[in-house]
Amino acid sequence: MKAKKGYTLRKFINDIHLWLGIGSGIIIFLVCLSGTILVFDEEIKAVFTKDIPFEESKLPPMDFDALKASIAAEGLGELKSITIDEEEEFHTASIQTGPEDRRGTSFLVHPQTGDVMAAPESSASGFMMAMFRMHRWLLLDSAIGRPIVGVATIIFILLSISGLVLWFPKKLRWKNLKSGFKIRTDASWKRVNHDLHNTLGFYSLILIIIMCLTGLCWSFEGYRELASNVLGTKVFNRGGGPTYAALQLKDEEKVGLQEVYELTQIEFPYEGKISISLPSEENPVYSIRKYDSSSFSPVIADNLVVNEAGEIEEKVIFTEKPMNEQVASLIKPIHLGEIYGTFSKVIYFIACLIATSLPVTGTIIWLNKLKKKNKKKKKKSPSTRPQVMVD
Repeated sequence: MKAKKGYTLRKFINDIHLWLGIGSGIIIFLVCLSGTILVFDEEIKAVFTKDIPFEESKLPPMDFDALKASIAAEGLGELKSITIDEEEEFHTASIQTGPEDRRGTSFLVHPQTGDVMAAPESSASGFMMAMFRMHRWLLLDSAIGRPIVGVATIIFILLSISGLVLWFPKKLRWKNLKSGFKIRTDASWKRVNHDLHNTLGFYSLILIIIMCLTGLCWSFEGYRELASNVLGTKVFNRGGGPTYAALQLKDEEKVGLQEVYELTQIEFPYEGKISISLPSEENPVYSIRKYDSSSFSPVIADNLVVNEAGEIEEKVIFTEKPMNEQVASLIKPIHLGEIYGTFSKVIYFIACLIATSLPVTGTIIWLNKLKKKNKKKKKKSPSTRPQVMVD
């Protein structure tokens, strides 16, 4: 007789992996599915946005003080910022159209004529917002959905770690190990499904963990504070920078928007997109971000702060910042896959697609095992038919 095998550590990890996966599978599926779609959020919106034709004018480009005056003459509201992108034909102005419009509304500005027009709305905006709410809050109230998604994210980390342990064969030999690197397409569908779960899960493991660890920064304030302590700098340091006092200057002594633009080009002498936030009562300085078009990452910006007298208050070159501050400032683009532009987005899309499939393939594996167990029980159970005695 064969001795019964005891309850091993591997069996325990397998059970943890199984029951955590079953308990959180639907939530993980919905979060990953919406995340897969959101990887190309801007690109999807652009496809469903009607282009506004750019009519070339014989006039030379207006300086930015004239453009500012032209925008003000429209009476749309207070100009909060203007973005100059050499790859785009129009400038983009953010205008606060009323007290309730805290983030500002985007308008397109013709650089030669100063004409202002509303930025076209994408017909996919509603759908993409629904995907965003699904990803962050499961379409629930944020106070309810956020912690649910956060807990599911923690479970996904545990599933990834336990899955890695189970990926290794019981006997660590190359013959056994190499099967975990490939999918046997010539095998039965059950084997193919198992390989899809096992092999694809292994290949996407690192990116899944990165997305989970960064995503938790939005779910739990305590986790965000812990991440800040580990990095030694604030994560999501919104409004946490230095404050500047307003200078007592006459209007004619104040620097104009054109001078600020020219100063930016001198301080950052490379081609790229420039975003200039204008002075306000809360922040009486020009805050400038410039993105180097030749940079390895389209989300990295150098920063400049200029007061209304035209003096530089602060200049920050991203590559000169300490590594911990660089990482902290890149948490969002790392999570979204924007860190290396289209290249990283494609990789994140594939990883998210795999992550979406894992609850499905894992559930199928579990159902197949249940069927197999039931068949074995039926074979072992004695026949219930009455026995006929023969003399």
